[in-house]
Amino acid sequence: MQTGESTPVPSDKLARNSIGIAHIVFFVVAAAAPLTAVVGATPPAFAFGNGPGVPGAFVLAGLLYLVFSVGFTTMGRHVRGAGAFYTYIANGIGKPAGVGGAFMALLTYSSVQIAVYGMIGVFTQTAFAALGVDLPWWVWSFSFLLIVHFSGQRNIAFSGAILGICMLAEMVILLMLDIGIVLHGGGPQGFSVTSFAPETVFSPGIGVSLVFVVGSFIGFEATAIFGEEAHRPEITIPRATYVSVLLIAIFYAFSTWAIVQYYGPDNIRTVASGALNTLFFDAATKVLGPWAAHAMNILLITSLFACILSFHNTLNRYFFALGREGLAFKVLGKVHEIHGSPYVAGMLQSSIAAIVLAAFALTGQDPFTVVFSYMSALAVLSILSTQALVSIAILMFFHNNRRGHGVLRTAVAPAIALLALAGAIVLVISNLDLLAGSSNIVVDSFPFIVVAVGILGVLYALSIRKTSPARYAALGEIFEA
Repeated sequence: MQTGESTPVPSDKLARNSIGIAHIVFFVVAAAAPLTAVVGATPPAFAFGNGPGVPGAFVLAGLLYLVFSVGFTTMGRHVRGAGAFYTYIANGIGKPAGVGGAFMALLTYSSVQIAVYGMIGVFTQTAFAALGVDLPWWVWSFSFLLIVHFSGQRNIAFSGAILGICMLAEMVILLMLDIGIVLHGGGPQGFSVTSFAPETVFSPGIGVSLVFVVGSFIGFEATAIFGEEAHRPEITIPRATYVSVLLIAIFYAFSTWAIVQYYGPDNIRTVASGALNTLFFDAATKVLGPWAAHAMNILLITSLFACILSFHNTLNRYFFALGREGLAFKVLGKVHEIHGSPYVAGMLQSSIAAIVLAAFALTGQDPFTVVFSYMSALAVLSILSTQALVSIAILMFFHNNRRGHGVLRTAVAPAIALLALAGAIVLVISNLDLLAGSSNIVVDSFPFIVVAVGILGVLYALSIRKTSPARYAALGEIFEA
């Protein structure tokens, strides 16, 4: 991977040929935060969902996104750009819907980034308190914000290299635990593949499990967002998309299968209910030794850092795309003349994150039960809604002209993905209290917030059509291949 400086680039163009398949996969998988997702998100799925069927739920989610990828990558051969989902929706459904989708995507990634800033503050506070350095969580959150901002200002390959190192480290420790369990012969019930049997996967609680599992794939569109900076994007983006989805699904399914074997399919639900925060740490201590649990604690912090950095770069490119198209301040469409990065968009994005974090800190909100739980629940609902819009856009884009592609790619796969995503949205809304950790008027308002943000984007686009027809006509077109 090249992490050197870029040559001077035009002020409104991102650095081309800066990244390859490996970098893009790192961005996607780092955003998925393997260690955080497995250690943090799966214990509630085991306890409140379909228990031993959680590994199968990851397979189902992987299949959903593989089907989604068929239409996604096919349309990507004709429409590309840093706006990704915005560009797809604008060219498929229409410009107003595209702007609405862009607003929803911004809501998604802003929410998940704030959520992770809250969590990384908590874990870092706990880690340093044990060493005698006891500072408030928000001090650590703001410290990481500065580091992330600096990294995002550099050439995109710089961030890709950091993400690669962090991602590999957290995957290694999980693989060591998984392999250790296998070498120990499993647990009290030995080995079995019942976790993937239909009667186990589709047992009561599958809906609850999917709510947690689907959230592990947030950041999926990063493959398309970096198309403008990718080497040979017509080949790189589709390959990176499929590799990312397969890697996430297989790795998560294997890691959760291994922990089910360790505790036993008949026991995993009960054990997880009593050890939501220590399920994997307890297993690591007994299988690998106390050092492994300590290493997991440290790597959880690097995992969260990698996650934030990935979403920071994603958000930067959304703001950049909106600025370049005139939907926001034009200055957001400027890139650094040396690094080729959207540095002005990065400044805005970091400032917004700082303001929101400051608001949570000043009002004394709990960084885990409120900041992380609420924001991550809102993000899951918002991204599913945006992806459903993309599926509709793909169907409409190819409706009258398949552009040389078969009906499977242009109609069947997008339709199946749309139905599956609609079902996932219903499941998330039905289980928002579990996902957010509480039930109140704020949590209950999340579906309305997502819809309101989308409508706000539509109204904004319509106002541009009325006041600036030329600017409106250019929306979405700059990215067409």
